[in-house]
Amino acid sequence: MKFDYANPYRSTRIPVFARNVVSTSHPLAAQAGLRILQQGGNAVDAAVATAAVMTLVEPVSNGLGSDAFCILWDGKELHGLNASGCAPRAWTPEYFRRKYGDDATTPPQRGMDSVTVPGAVGGWMALSERFGKLPFEALMAPAIEVAERGYLMPPVVQQKWAAATPILQGQPGFAESFLPWGRAPNVGELFRFPAAARALKAIAATRGHAFYSGEIAEALEAFSDANGGKLKVRDLANWKPEWVTPTAQDYRGHTLHEIPPNGQGIAAQIALGILQHFDIGAMRIDSVEFQHVQIEAMKLAFADTYRYVAEPSSMTLTPLQMLDADYLASRAKLIDMTKAQDFKAGNPVKGGTIYLTAADESGMMVSFIQSNYMGFGSGCVEPNFGISLQNRGHGFSLNADSPNVVAPGKRPFHTIIPAFLTKDGQPVMSFGVMGGNMQPQGHMQTLVRMLDHGQNPQAACDAPRWRFNQGLEINVEGAMDPTTVEGLTALGHQVDVINDSYQDFGAGQFIWRAGDPAVEGYVAASDPRRDGLAAGY
Repeated sequence: MKFDYANPYRSTRIPVFARNVVSTSHPLAAQAGLRILQQGGNAVDAAVATAAVMTLVEPVSNGLGSDAFCILWDGKELHGLNASGCAPRAWTPEYFRRKYGDDATTPPQRGMDSVTVPGAVGGWMALSERFGKLPFEALMAPAIEVAERGYLMPPVVQQKWAAATPILQGQPGFAESFLPWGRAPNVGELFRFPAAARALKAIAATRGHAFYSGEIAEALEAFSDANGGKLKVRDLANWKPEWVTPTAQDYRGHTLHEIPPNGQGIAAQIALGILQHFDIGAMRIDSVEFQHVQIEAMKLAFADTYRYVAEPSSMTLTPLQMLDADYLASRAKLIDMTKAQDFKAGNPVKGGTIYLTAADESGMMVSFIQSNYMGFGSGCVEPNFGISLQNRGHGFSLNADSPNVVAPGKRPFHTIIPAFLTKDGQPVMSFGVMGGNMQPQGHMQTLVRMLDHGQNPQAACDAPRWRFNQGLEINVEGAMDPTTVEGLTALGHQVDVINDSYQDFGAGQFIWRAGDPAVEGYVAASDPRRDGLAAGY
């Protein structure tokens, strides 16, 4: 595909062209991945090393207690990995109602009763064991060095760190770990995390087993017990990541692949399946109609996703039913180009995250995402090993009629989704856009720009975004053309212009395969909404 390399948007970034590339939202993490590639590692090795460093340099989004997902091209075929954790054995609707009252509808947002089994470290282990070239301990070395030596605080991370402090400073272990001076670090200030260095050394020495059945697991159980939680060593030891087959949806001669439920990636695929029925390429880019039709398609996609997606064994529908071509065509007919609508779920039976990507010159491409959710996750940090724990348990329902009702050993509905694009069965792009329910919206918006209008990955990443919330409510970035904003308002969209892009509009990383990786290499982009970097050689 031939891109237009002119960039009409306000950004100082240009695409990066290289045969070996790492792109993520912090420069030190991208450099760690490059270091591993230069030591003879492959893209999987680079991704794992990058992910480990990201737990330190962007703790506002992820930590050693994160969950993770991955889609990778091994040079011959596509593989998916679901490394999201499950509920402790003690978790039932009755457990939460006894503790939080009969009016509770979900587990709490923060605290130990929001923590499911952390899966990210297990994901690193599985990826390294199956596809890595270098010893696992070598992949942890850059992160150990960063944890011990420390790093200087970047602006975007500092802003979110300071904003989270009043909310989380009372959670167990948070102040001890993340407020070393009784406050959030300032921009440019040195932050060290020696407890996390201890954890990373134990993870490296045991190839991760210390986390799930050794000294870290025991420390997590003791920490949970002391703070009213139910996470046990047996919960950690019995959990395993799952290799899965990514779901697929065709669009404009390409195929978008996502991790199947319990994640929300299918929302992007539903939206694109609906947009197939509109000639977006004929619409002026960034015009009112260009944005309106995408917003309406995304609303329809979320209506079904929120109604049906859960742990697969609890779903009443399969992804194939939700992506049925005739059903999506019928949903497309509901879109009215003259007005905004509040859609409800259909019936297909009738028809605070970090993202990184790496690619090497052998052709291996990795799309990887890990998250603590809602910024610093649960707010709970096991202090001896610096394990900042996610709050994915909040994604469960306590409604017995919901497919996402909490149960022992069950995985919750998940927001984090890596993505991968192919054409005629061959790899084209590994990519992702992090940020809560912005993720499938970002997948769709950037793909439409690249595939319908030929924008290069960096321009598609830089372009102003919108975000659907609920009903008729949308947020738009301050950089969006005011006449477009006025036009969307006239159609009935309830528009709120927001200038804080960190969580509201996501942050993407993209690696597009330009041809033979050893000759033509890759085109990489990193989102200017965070402190990130696309780096290569």
